[in-house]
Amino acid sequence: MPEEVLATFQVKRVSVLNENGSADLDLMPELSADQIWRMYQLMVLSRCFDERAVSLQREGRLGTYPPIRGQEAAQVGSAFALKADDWVFPSFREMGVHLTLGYPIPQLLQYWAGDERAQKTPPQLNIFPFCVAVGSQIPHAVGAALAARYRRDSAAVAVYFGDGATSKGDFHEAMNMAGVYQLPIVFICQNNQWAISVPLKGQTASASLAQKALAYGFEGVQVDGNDVLAVYRATKQALEKATSGGGPTFLECLTYRMADHTTADDAGRYRSDEEVALWNGRDPILRLERFLAASGAWTPEQGRGVKEEATSLIDRGVGEMEAVPPPDPAELFDATLAALTPRQAGQRKGR
Repeated sequence: MPEEVLATFQVKRVSVLNENGSADLDLMPELSADQIWRMYQLMVLSRCFDERAVSLQREGRLGTYPPIRGQEAAQVGSAFALKADDWVFPSFREMGVHLTLGYPIPQLLQYWAGDERAQKTPPQLNIFPFCVAVGSQIPHAVGAALAARYRRDSAAVAVYFGDGATSKGDFHEAMNMAGVYQLPIVFICQNNQWAISVPLKGQTASASLAQKALAYGFEGVQVDGNDVLAVYRATKQALEKATSGGGPTFLECLTYRMADHTTADDAGRYRSDEEVALWNGRDPILRLERFLAASGAWTPEQGRGVKEEATSLIDRGVGEMEAVPPPDPAELFDATLAALTPRQAGQRKGR
């Protein structure tokens, strides 16, 4: 008997803007000129926040910090597609997502200064705490998607992680459960090419990370992660599919970590200057500026104005963050357990 083909698959790659800022008009998402300009402002704000945070860390005013430089399009584009009632599960490198959704700048800085009180999300935002442990937030997000299904909520869940998380069991267990139950969740992987010092080719033999979704029974899409319009388009489509009963989607945002893994890292020890220079030429902010400039919507003067406004916002945020009084030692026990054990209660009282 001839061999039987059980199934065939394909993985799409989505791109709207090329590196020169030229757009495929057939793929342009439905966005007004004001919305695209707002995306640009948020990307610049994210870049300025990132640069200031690195400077503050070097001055000893923040703790170890993970730069997001180069990943602004993947973060702003995806977060811009979220609705107010959607749930967000970040890893530790999603400051652009937080800023897009309106997380207070002083509070973001407060967290990286080591104050856990900053993890108390403002009530109007459905954002779970930062997750530094690689991949452990992904099963939590699937649990939230299952809860949304049971409650018949109209919300979707978005969970963010890096390429390194796809090597963890948490990722595969979560993907499997999401596929079995066809849950309303979007997996957003920022494939920035490096899991600290391990390159992508040292993590997987797959031609793409997006194809990993196929094994779990749902769609995987690779997106040009330096193209904010493509990321927005793909995320919006995935969220609409999730909330209409179409199940999960895995988005691989192909981007690059242009800075070190964290301020405690020296990426120059494991990657070449030529590689970094190549990706610097693919800068997501520069790409959007070229697109806007082609239609007369951006000039260098306007760009400087946007950067000055962002810098002013961050200046105020730094001042507010550093004016916050330090926590009382007893606050260490707050929000730890619903009810303290007798031993913890005694410790809280100083006994």
